[in-house]
Amino acid sequence: MEEKKLLFGTSGKDKATVKAFQDDFIDHGGDPKAVTQACSDMSPAFISGIEEYLPNAEITFDKFHIVKIINDAVDMVRRAEVLENEVLKNTRYMWLKNESNLTEKQKCTIEDISHFNLKTSRAYQMRLNFQEFFTQPDRASGEVYLKKWFYWATHSRLEPMIKAAYTIKAHWDGVLNWFDSHLTSGFIEGMNGLIQAAKNRARGYRSDKNFITMAYLLGGKFNFNLPT
Repeated sequence: MEEKKLLFGTSGKDKATVKAFQDDFIDHGGDPKAVTQACSDMSPAFISGIEEYLPNAEITFDKFHIVKIINDAVDMVRRAEVLENEVLKNTRYMWLKNESNLTEKQKCTIEDISHFNLKTSRAYQMRLNFQEFFTQPDRASGEVYLKKWFYWATHSRLEPMIKAAYTIKAHWDGVLNWFDSHLTSGFIEGMNGLIQAAKNRARGYRSDKNFITMAYLLGGKFNFNLPT
């Protein structure tokens, strides 16, 4: 994590990918029991794999994936409501932006729409308030804040927001672990952008093996000591 480099890559999206990492880690002199922190999305397969193959690792659920769950819920509220209210047409992306990233025109549009007392506006306010969770000073304060937000969301009568809130509840400790580890997958996402750009330039690779090799070259930070 400190060196920010790719140690291992493999294909697949199930718990076997964690097992493959464990095996490779052992082959390179690592001890899976020495891994104390892991960051993941809320995939049941990854959670199960980490619990089984990295038994001493506490899972921190990635904040960007957590926020995406809330964003998706807001978008579901908008999709249902736009069928009844045309004022929401062509407004999808502004509800998914942070306030600081809105254009002046978008800020005015949201302000105007807020006077209609729409469900989408309420869901948007829940989204903005949820993000304040990550600004709390410590875990205890964060849990108090999250409990209040959970109560608000589950009593909102907005089914997508209620479902999102219960998803957070089901992963409560891993969400709160952010205050202890401050781990995110931001670096991984950045590396993935470089790898996908290479894939696009090559118009794909003939095999997963070739693709993973390119990923190592881009993200492994190898020193080949080549003559200059």
